[in-house]
Amino acid sequence: MDILVQTLTTFLSIYTILLIVRILLSWFPNVDWFSPPFSVLSQLTDPYLNLFRSIIPPLGGIDISPILAFLLLSFVRQGLVAIAAATASSYAYF
Repeated sequence: MDILVQTLTTFLSIYTILLIVRILLSWFPNVDWFSPPFSVLSQLTDPYLNLFRSIIPPLGGIDISPILAFLLLSFVRQGLVAIAAATASSYAYF
C-alpha cells in the first residue's frame, strides 16, 4: 500500500510540474502548440484544465481555472498522504 501511495504522490507531483510549465508557456503567444514537445504537453494537461474551464469561464481575459486545478491536486495529494499515515499507524499495532 505504501508503494502505491508513494507512486501516486510522485505522479501527482510530476503532473503539477507539467501544469506549471503549461501555464507559464501560455503567457508566451509565440509558442507553437502544434510542434512535438508542446503538443505532448498540451495533450497531457488540457483535458484536466478543460474540466475547470467549463466550470469557471475566463474573467476579464484571465483564466483562473488553473487555481482550482492546483487546489484539487493538492487536496488529493494530501489525502493520499493522510491515508498512508493512517494505514502505517494501524499496521504498527499488529
